[in-house]
Amino acid sequence: MRVAVYYNNRDIRIEEKPIPQIGDDELLVKVVASGICGSDVMEWYRIKSAPRVLGHEISGEVVRTGKNVKNFKAGDRVFVSHHVPCNECKYCKKGYHTVCETLKKTNFDPGGFSEYLRVPEINVKFGTFLLPDEVSYEEGTFIEPLGCVIRGQRFAGIKKDDTVLVIGSGIAGILHIKLLSSNGIRKIIATDISEYRLDFARRCGAEVIHASDNVSERVKEINDGYLADVVIVNTTALVAFEQAFAAVDRAGTLLLFAPTAPDIRIPLPLFDLYFKGVKIVFSYAAVEPDIIEAIELLKTKKIYVTDMITHRLGLNDIKKGFELVEKADRSLKVIIEPQR
Repeated sequence: MRVAVYYNNRDIRIEEKPIPQIGDDELLVKVVASGICGSDVMEWYRIKSAPRVLGHEISGEVVRTGKNVKNFKAGDRVFVSHHVPCNECKYCKKGYHTVCETLKKTNFDPGGFSEYLRVPEINVKFGTFLLPDEVSYEEGTFIEPLGCVIRGQRFAGIKKDDTVLVIGSGIAGILHIKLLSSNGIRKIIATDISEYRLDFARRCGAEVIHASDNVSERVKEINDGYLADVVIVNTTALVAFEQAFAAVDRAGTLLLFAPTAPDIRIPLPLFDLYFKGVKIVFSYAAVEPDIIEAIELLKTKKIYVTDMITHRLGLNDIKKGFELVEKADRSLKVIIEPQR
């Protein structure tokens, strides 16, 4: 089978590998659609484990089942989560599944940018979900990122009468806007450096501010003199954190949704944050409850996502896909179709 092997952002090679052999408790899945995530082009994050096959936003069809697998059969349309928690450790029991040691150690084989993948037993048990008839394979590639957004907003404790500022209007930012809108949040404001993405955010129901403006002052102009109750940071640009600290209101919440490189240090305006009573929360990944909710939102069309798809490419064109996502200009969701 063909796989796309990542060496760095400019070196992604189509190579041949054997179709994985599965065990008695495993699945073999034909990958039909696989989204390129913004984290896939974070070179500092990915290059340390290169060469490898990336791709974790996948949907596909079960083509073979191990003899002990009872809940799935050949022909089933599925979404498969790459990282799954143990559901037994103290972190899982407290609801913090995404800091579970098992979560970081699990994955499917070899990755979503391949024609087929092997789903290990633990992923079959905790990370494989049937796609409803109402959810297409393309829509299935949004399940994981939408699940992450659902989890983040739950951690942030957003209320309907809040004003929410979304900093960065790429895939994550637009999904945040769509979820906020579907939940009837009072006022949504979005920033970005791209006019293309700002226009998209506006069409999704947000009032927009160009990131080069004085964001906190513009928020007050839009929000009757008040800053934002919740600020969601979806970019690792250092200026975005400065804007977030300045734009969050008293008793507000900062949701830091995007990770920086490990050597990045950001000075905190501790005096201001302390006396404003600001809460800072982090959110990473998605687990079963988030994924189930994401699937239901897509099934019922409470969140519509196909308008976000800007490019559909075959596996041989994956390098172009990475370039589009890394450039972050006139693209949003780039989907790879490995069977093309």
